Formats: sequence, C-alpha cells, structure tokens
Amino acid sequence: MTVHLHWFLPTGGDGRTLVDRHAYTDGGIKRSRITPVSGVRAPDIDYLAQIAKAAERLGFEAVLTPTGTWCEDAWLTTAALAQHTERLKFLVAFRPGVISPVLAAQMAATYQRITRGRLLLNVVTGGDSTEQRRFGDHLDHDQRYARTAEFLSVVRGAWSGRPFDFEGEHYRVEGGLTALPPDPLPEIFFGGSSAAAGPVAAGHADVYLTWGEPPELVRQKIDWIRGLAEQRGRTVRFGIRLHTISRDSAREAWATADRLLDDLDPETVAAAQQALGRSESVGQQRMLALHGGSRDELEISPNLWAGVGLVRGGAGTALVGSHAEVADRIEEYHALGVDHFVLSGYPHLEEAYWFGEGVTPELAARGLLAAPPSPLERVPAANGRPASAPGGAPLLVAGGR
Repeated sequence: MTVHLHWFLPTGGDGRTLVDRHAYTDGGIKRSRITPVSGVRAPDIDYLAQIAKAAERLGFEAVLTPTGTWCEDAWLTTAALAQHTERLKFLVAFRPGVISPVLAAQMAATYQRITRGRLLLNVVTGGDSTEQRRFGDHLDHDQRYARTAEFLSVVRGAWSGRPFDFEGEHYRVEGGLTALPPDPLPEIFFGGSSAAAGPVAAGHADVYLTWGEPPELVRQKIDWIRGLAEQRGRTVRFGIRLHTISRDSAREAWATADRLLDDLDPETVAAAQQALGRSESVGQQRMLALHGGSRDELEISPNLWAGVGLVRGGAGTALVGSHAEVADRIEEYHALGVDHFVLSGYPHLEEAYWFGEGVTPELAARGLLAAPPSPLERVPAANGRPASAPGGAPLLVAGGR
C-alpha cells in the first residue's frame, strides 16, 4: 500500500527559526519574555499561495491548515487558496466546540462543491483551557471529548440526506439536514492521546492522527485505537504529524538542526516549557516528556529529533537526515500501519522543496508512492521543443538550496 504525503500551511507566520512570533506567557498575550524574532514571514495570501502551489507541484496530496488564536481562519484561508490551485486538498482544522455541528456539516458540503471535492477535516478538540475560554468554551478536558463525539454524530447524521434528530448532553437537534450532502464525504482526521480521546477516535474518525513519537510508542497507540475500533465494528486508518529536515547528506541535515537550536536562548526555552507544561493535552505532555526541556540527547530515536518541541507546542519532533534516511523512517512508520504523513519544516516553502525533490523520489523508488510529477510538467515548449530538450528554454526551480 502506498503512503499519503501532506504538507502544512503556516497561517500563523513562517521563517528560518523555531522561535514563535508569539510570547509564551499569559496565554501568549505579553511578549516581554521571548527573544525578539527576526526574519519572520507574514502569512499573507501571496506567501501562503506560494507554499500551496509548491506542495501541489511537488506531489503532496493535501496541506494541513491549523486552528487557534494566532492563526488565520482555516476555512476562509483555504477557500481562497483553492482558487490558486487545481488538485491540492485542504485538511482544515477546526474546533467543534465553537460552531454548530449542522452548520459545520453545511459548510463542509458547500466547500466540497466549490472546490470540487478537495476538503478533508481535522477535528481539534482542544487541550488548552485558556484558549478554549478565549473562544467562549468553558468545558473541562473530558467533557470536550464527550461533546466532540456528539458533534461528529450530528455532522454525519446531517450528511445523511434525511432529517436527523439527536438529543445528547451537549446538543439537541431536530430535523438537522444538509440539503445537498457533500460528495464525496470529507474524511475526518482526529487526534488525542488521553483515555477520553480513544473512544471518540475509534467511533468516529476515518484517520487517527498522532504526533511523532518513537516507533514503539506509535505502535502502542495504533494497537490501542485499532482495538477500540474493532470493538465497535469499525476500521480506522492512521497518520502521523512530523517536521522534516532532509538534505543531500546527513551531515548537512544535522547542521541545519543545530543552527535552529542556536536561535534558542535558555530564557526562551524556559518560557516555552513553562507555558506548554500547563497544557491539559496528554499528547502535549508526551511531547514534553521526550526531551524534558533539555537540549541534551535530542535524537530520541534514529533520525527522530525532539528539538522543535523545546519551544513549540503540538508536533515537537522532526525527521532529520539524508533523503534516504528520512525515507527509511517513513518506511518504518508505514510498516507499523501509518498511511498518512502530515509534514512541515522551517521555512515551509524551502523545506517542501527539499523533501519533494529528495525524499519523494526515494519513496517512489521503493514502491511506497506513485511516481512524483515531473518538475517540467506543463512547462511551455521553447521553439517547438520541450523545456527538457537540448536547446530548450532553461527552467529555474526554487529548490531551497
């Protein structure tokens, strides 16, 4: 079975550093305890379109767009970017607690029609009560997962094409209906490492998405969710969220990782760890446990580097190495049952090219991926010759080198 490769849209800003443009104190409002950040790229539509076009050109199937206080709205941003792309799908992250499930079902149906079927959904229950309250959500951690289960029940019911009634603890719907259901139905990606999250994934997710942990820990999570799903007569597929630093040689890749670390002074790391340590997310706590806030021994498994998680929440690990080594690790995770790889890197434009031009051909050669598109695809001919023919027009490709 082949793998599905996805990239990331940095709608909160991008740059050549791991240091976020937002502070980590007081829920990210004050900025006095964070190292000043230079070289940050604003997430305007022109820059995001460059990344989306690059992802499409390089053969990525979809791009994940995050959700949260410091991001542009994922629905609106990706709807705009759909006009700049042709095949690329959009994995739209959203929080179920701040929107009506029937309205969400309707939005998804409309999105599928205007993009001709290019929507995937990433349901983010939320692990930070401070941010949840910012959006008017005052439920505790486990209640949020219970509500997510009801939310997804209503969404699927509204997609049935018939009036749908539902009465639960969090939602009461009478005759919920999406007049024109989406075609195809968007796949639902869902993540969560807590005991409360497991049954929701098993009962409702199409793809269970985990942050990048060492293979043995990922295997344990897959076995856990797979077992819960089998009890419900369902099958769930699996995905993993990772950063990548792939270069022509391992030495170059690790030198890049070291340079990213050089940007991090002790005060920045301490402020980030203090804030991230308050998270209610079990997945976030697992990320923090991989490095313990220390710069020592950040290669926690072959080619798996935990340096990102020193200052960034969410996915805190990166695959670092030569193109062949990164492909080895993807193949290893795939052997465990992971089909979807949601990847990213700093900066996202350049790292997309490093991965797409280096790792993607490796995966294709191993039979794990359909042959990547030629970089000369749709390049106009010069003087009647293809651009690749001797004497043809030169082709300039931004490769991030």
